[in-house]
Amino acid sequence: MPITVNKQRVFQQLFTTVGRHAKTGEPETRPVLEQFVYAICREGVTRELADRAYRNLRESYYDWNEIRVSSPRELAETMDCLPNAEGRGQRVVDFLQEVFETTFSFDLESLAKKGLKQAAKQLGRYQAASEYVVSSVVQQSLGGHAIPLDKSALRVLSRLGIIENESETENLEALQASLEHQVPKAKGLAFCDTISAIASEHCHEEQPRCPACSLFQHCPTGQEMKHVAVETPNHRPKPR
Repeated sequence: MPITVNKQRVFQQLFTTVGRHAKTGEPETRPVLEQFVYAICREGVTRELADRAYRNLRESYYDWNEIRVSSPRELAETMDCLPNAEGRGQRVVDFLQEVFETTFSFDLESLAKKGLKQAAKQLGRYQAASEYVVSSVVQQSLGGHAIPLDKSALRVLSRLGIIENESETENLEALQASLEHQVPKAKGLAFCDTISAIASEHCHEEQPRCPACSLFQHCPTGQEMKHVAVETPNHRPKPR
């Protein structure tokens, strides 16, 4: 029998239980261009890993122009704590190259004057952009209410029952709008960090550690796995 999900209770648990263990302190305030690059580092990983990679990147190069003319492989060596570091390095180089070719600088602060929708639209035109990166910039540099969603976040939300079917993940804009109604702006960052912590510590793509998760009792996936474990017969032969 399908387990009924009380979404409000799940959200409450996210903030009151797991949120205490997530890194929910205020992040460093960054200009638009820097937050874009940081979001490339942050997508799909915890803030701790992204902070380390971004710090290494900034400390290893003199300025953004030096990063722009470096090879993706060189950047990958600097950000080797991240999965797909070379692919991320390529995105960073592509982004900085596009910005330089269009503005002859590394300054995108003029976007703050365009309004959130127009700014997001312009950010989304960059080759290195993703829905996650654009939402991250809107949330942390442009003062908007946005919930950045990467693959790991979608996995957690689906298993928790907050996302009820796969069709919701096909329309990220509508899904984000729905979450923005349920997650207060003041808790947006804590929500994202909490989901990242769950994905990293427990809700792995393969072999999730459900019993160790603080949301186990409220997670339909966790409860289903528990029932399967209980109901699955033991086929090992009895010792003679």
